[in-house]
Order: sequence, then C-alpha cells, then structure tokens
Amino acid sequence: MAKLRKGVAYRKIERPYTRKSKYRKKNLVRATPHNLIVKYEMGDLKRKFEYRIDVNSKEAVQIRHNALEAARKSSNRVLEKKTGKTGFKLKIRVYPHHILRENPTATGAGADRMSTGMKKSFGKPIGLAAQVRPGQTIFEVHVDKPHLETGKMAAKRIISKMPCKCQILVNKN
Repeated sequence: MAKLRKGVAYRKIERPYTRKSKYRKKNLVRATPHNLIVKYEMGDLKRKFEYRIDVNSKEAVQIRHNALEAARKSSNRVLEKKTGKTGFKLKIRVYPHHILRENPTATGAGADRMSTGMKKSFGKPIGLAAQVRPGQTIFEVHVDKPHLETGKMAAKRIISKMPCKCQILVNKN
C-alpha cells in the first residue's frame, strides 16, 4: 500500500472539492474515500455538565480525517480511564467534507518515461479534510468540577494531534 503523505502537503485551505451525491449524474466526485471518524459524540450525551472545554483553532487550516480520529481516540481514552464511561461528553464539531487529491508520480527506474507531467494535474481522491477557520471550535469536552483537570488534559491531547495552533477555552455552563 502507498505511504500516506505528510499533513503539511494539505494544510493550506484551497477551493472546496465536495460535490458528493447519491445520484450518479450529479456526483462530480467519482470515487469518495471513506471517512475514518467512527463517532462524533461520546460519553453521556443526555446529561448536563458544569463545564465545557473548547479546543479552538488559531489559524485557517485543513485538518485530515485521520488526524481528527487520532485526537478523538487519545482524548476519549484519557476521559474514560479517569471519569468512567458516563462522567464526560466529547463532541467533534467539524466534519471532513473536502476531498483531498494527489497526482501520483512514479518513482524508481524508468519513472521518467512513465510520468505524464504536472501541467493541469487534477489528481485522484486520497482522503478527506475538514476546512477550519480561525476561532472555530474543533472539539468540545463537557465535564463536572471534580474532573476539570482531566478534561484539560484530554484537550491537551487533542491539541498535540492537530496540525495547527489551538487554544483551550474553559466555560462554565
């Protein structure tokens, strides 16, 4: 299987390429890669919590779906271990609509004769990304007062997986 390109290659916001439809004629995107994000909301969804911890982006950036899933997994693990299955609520606030494309170029012996060049290269779909504006909330963590430090720790885990500078905001509900 081909190696995944670094996130730096897809960090800048470009024109959205999102036309997916269940009707074939209206679907401009021929092959849509499947979304890696398993769940968008975890924990106790019905309960009201005292504190809400937001993870906001400081810059305009595209965040790939595998980065969002990695952040979700690592923060969910911390929250479940420290607070139990019902002591928190974790929510992903962005959705990866934008389809990332790559112009595959051959490497190795004889690759110069196989490549067709880069002029007007469109590329094949390889992944999905969420386009995020500055100040937009990416994740939110809801916890009660005794687990506030655990919520902050989970937010720091999320920030370590993001390809941009983020800030943590703690709000009292």
